[in-house]
Amino acid sequence: MLRSSACCGRASFGTAYSSLSYLRSFPFEKIKVDPTFVSGLTEGNEHAAIARVVVSLARAIGMITTAEGVETSDQKPSVAALGSDEAQGYLFSAPVPVEKVPEMLAAWAPKQIRAA
Repeated sequence: MLRSSACCGRASFGTAYSSLSYLRSFPFEKIKVDPTFVSGLTEGNEHAAIARVVVSLARAIGMITTAEGVETSDQKPSVAALGSDEAQGYLFSAPVPVEKVPEMLAAWAPKQIRAA
């Protein structure tokens, strides 16, 4: 469902210049789990552990999570098992121009994990 109000999210959390202190300093409503962590979910390695911690942290402080970079059907159940609220990536759609979004949404069947 599209909302008419704007929200603020922190993309690629856990990489580059992200910091836990940012979660208190800015009015974020969403944390996006970086694709580098999502890509390792099916391998059961430390990337999966980090993704679980990010989702757990977000839930504990009342934020929504979006798993970025979901590209394969094997990753989808792993993202769902994490408890991520949303998922985005090429599995659902390639990037589209804004004017094509209404047409895309009208043709899109509901998914178990909604696209972000």
